[in-house]
Amino acid sequence: QVQLTESGGRSVQAGGSLRLSCAASGLPFSSSAMGWFRQAPGKEREFVATINTRGMTSYADSVKDRFTISRDNAKNTVYLQTNSLKPEDTAVYYCAVRTVIWGSTLAREYDYWGQGTQVTVSS
Repeated sequence: QVQLTESGGRSVQAGGSLRLSCAASGLPFSSSAMGWFRQAPGKEREFVATINTRGMTSYADSVKDRFTISRDNAKNTVYLQTNSLKPEDTAVYYCAVRTVIWGSTLAREYDYWGQGTQVTVSS
């Protein structure tokens, strides 16, 4: 059974930082690409960041130079470090798994999803 356990979402003030975590089990983590997506009220789910099995990363323009995605294969965990947070970063953040070695910016190409963790940034 595939399970994704997310943590780290909370309310912070603009300019603050959060580290989101997603622990995976029941899947070949080390050979799977990982991604983070987010969805704000009234908006479509949007791509945030992805990391492939070689450690290569890709980011949405809106978070580039502020967010960092990383993975720890020994812990079967992917992280999203979010710095210099802005009110427009407020959303539910989802961890996603794609059971191939390369990542994607398309939500439909991911196979498994976490329950989401709420990030709220106040001004």
